[in-house]
Amino acid sequence: MAATPPHAEGMDFVVDRSDLRRVEFVAAPPPAAPEPGHVLLRVDAFAFTANNVTYAVAGDMLSYWSFFPARAGWGRVPVWGFADVIGSRHSNVPEGTRVFGYLPMSTHLVVQPERVNRMHFVDGAPHRAGLPPIYNQYSLVAADPGYARADEDQQMLFRPLFMTAFLLDDFLADNGFFGARAVILSSASSKTALSLAFLLSKTRRGACEVIGLTSPGNRAFVEGLGCYDRICTYDQLGALPRQPVAFVDMAGDGQVIRTLHHHFRDDMKHSCIVGLTHWEQRAPAEELPGAPPTFFFAPTQLQKRTEEWGAQGFQQRLGSAWRQFLEFIKAPIQVLHGRGPGAVERVYKETLEGRAKPNQGHVLSLWQ
Repeated sequence: MAATPPHAEGMDFVVDRSDLRRVEFVAAPPPAAPEPGHVLLRVDAFAFTANNVTYAVAGDMLSYWSFFPARAGWGRVPVWGFADVIGSRHSNVPEGTRVFGYLPMSTHLVVQPERVNRMHFVDGAPHRAGLPPIYNQYSLVAADPGYARADEDQQMLFRPLFMTAFLLDDFLADNGFFGARAVILSSASSKTALSLAFLLSKTRRGACEVIGLTSPGNRAFVEGLGCYDRICTYDQLGALPRQPVAFVDMAGDGQVIRTLHHHFRDDMKHSCIVGLTHWEQRAPAEELPGAPPTFFFAPTQLQKRTEEWGAQGFQQRLGSAWRQFLEFIKAPIQVLHGRGPGAVERVYKETLEGRAKPNQGHVLSLWQ
């Protein structure tokens, strides 16, 4: 069990970047008052899912560790959640403002709001200047048309993952599915995969078959969602019918990637890696038959569509799809709340080891 600082006014949950199983709670008292132009956020609650494990695994490769610096060799895993402004030296972001966005697993965060409007602001902290803008923007919930207090849990658990799925769905369709007649999703029970499966089944029905890969233990849950045309367990990969396919990998399991590429060979028309939840079975280094595996970086597609549709046009399309998904997802996912360092550490380790249940979603807070 990690050591928890007693009666700390503030704390950070940090992980060893060279050994993700090693964690600590570090005392991190907030400043008595923010500097001019800054605001102090109290992190109220955040979701923790397999997506956050991907942030940790790819922390150096995709600069996720750079958002919330920690001492050398350690990192603060980014999460999505809600926070309240409890101290402000910025005239356009008053105390009491509630925001949604990218946060550390901490009790507090100081941000430097720039480009403030009624909808959002961007953290202009110098160390975040070169990082993807999608992660630096904080929504002001009072003016967010997609926000509802009663749906905060679902927003934390799904909205960022749903945006990734929305961009994936758009990316595949924008490229004519690369000539594929089926889209294969690994980790079919994961939140990003079921978001993508929902979109594919809702708007692309007939354009491609949607095939979900899952473990035998999760098969019943995945089948009950009704989003997949075909369910296949990992021991049945060799029985998948030969046809042109696009593979969307949520796990980064090298053996699964290798098996599918050798099974479909030139019929593997596109292969993209989205998640790295199976972080200890990394993707193979050797050259594989078919399209080479490439990492899908959502901000690239977001930038393309924002330029083509405009920011408002993109948000309208995303918002419409999100509202449909929100009604779909409430029934199959049980939300579990955990408070305090013990709950945060337990859920982190369960998720890191792949023991999280697909029909559950964890909403956490370091506050007791």
